[in-house]
Amino acid sequence: MSDKNLLNFVADLQSPKTFQELNWEGDFSQYLDLVKEKPNVARNAFQRMYDMIMTYGTSQFNEYKKEVTHYKFFEDPIDAGKDAVFGLDVHMMKLVNFLRSAALGYGTEKRVLLLHGPVGSAKSTIARLLKKGVERYSYTEEGALYTFKFVDDPKFNLVGSTGEMRSPMNEEPLLLIPEASRGAFAEEINKLNRGNYKLKIKGELSPPMRMIFRELMARYKGDFKKVMEHVKVMRFTLSEKDRIGIGTFQPKDEKNQDSTELTGDINYRKIAEFGSDSDPRAFNFDGEFQVANRGVIEFVEVLKLDVAFLYDLLGASQEHVV
Repeated sequence: MSDKNLLNFVADLQSPKTFQELNWEGDFSQYLDLVKEKPNVARNAFQRMYDMIMTYGTSQFNEYKKEVTHYKFFEDPIDAGKDAVFGLDVHMMKLVNFLRSAALGYGTEKRVLLLHGPVGSAKSTIARLLKKGVERYSYTEEGALYTFKFVDDPKFNLVGSTGEMRSPMNEEPLLLIPEASRGAFAEEINKLNRGNYKLKIKGELSPPMRMIFRELMARYKGDFKKVMEHVKVMRFTLSEKDRIGIGTFQPKDEKNQDSTELTGDINYRKIAEFGSDSDPRAFNFDGEFQVANRGVIEFVEVLKLDVAFLYDLLGASQEHVV
C-alpha cells in the first residue's frame, strides 16, 4: 500500500460529522431551544455521573438472603475489563446510592466522598473508573456538555487582545440568565420536562464572566438580547489529560506546595494588559477546583494533606464556592 493510500485509509477512519458535533457552536437562543427540547443538557455533575453509571445497566443477585444490585459499569466495559472491580458490590451500592442522593439534592452533594480501605482494595481503581466514565460519557449525545465565550466588539475592548474570552471554568450557559429571572425560566422549562430531574439554575458566573456581563449590560442600558449577541455557546468534552472538567490533586512536600494549586493564582503577564492585579481577567483559573468544575476531582492521599488544604476542600464541598 502506497503512502497516499495509507493517508486515505487513515482519513477514511475519521468522522468529520462526529468532530463537528463534538465542536458545535451556536448562539444563546439556539442553546435555549436545546434546553427546552432536552432539559437534561443542564444537569449538574452529580446527576451526570449517576446517569452515566446507570446507562451501563444493572443486575440483581442474592447474597446472605439479601438482594444486591450489581452495577455493570464497574466491570469496566470501556476498556474491556482492564479496571474491573469485583467482589465489592455492597460497597458499590453504597457509592451509587450516595451519588443518587446527591443527584436528587438530598444533601450528600455537600459532602466529600472518602474512599478508605487497606492497600489493594480498589480505591484508586474506582476513582480511575469514575473519571474515565464521565470523560467517555461527555462524548455521547446523552452526556453532551456546553459552555460559552464572550466575543468582544473592538470598540469595547473588554476581553483583551484575543477578541474573545471563553469561560475559564466551563460554566453552564444558563448562568447568564439574571438571577431574578431564573425561577420563571426554570418553571417554563419544567412544564414540559419529562426527564428524571427538574431544571434548577444554581450558582454564579465566575468573576471575569460576571465583570464582562455587567459591563455589557451597562453599555447596552440593560438590553439583555443585545448582550447575548456577544455570547457564543459551544459544546466541549471532558478530558483528564487536557485538564478539562477532571482534576487530580496529589500531596507533595509542604515547602513546594500551596493552595494556589487548588484555587489558581494571579497572571502577572496580564496585569500589564488589564492594568490591575485585582482585575478578575488577570487571574489564572487553573487550580484543580476550577479545572474540575462540572466534572470530578480526585484527591490522592487526602488525609495526608496540610490542614490549610482541607479548609479549601470543606468550603468547596459545602458551599460549592472556591
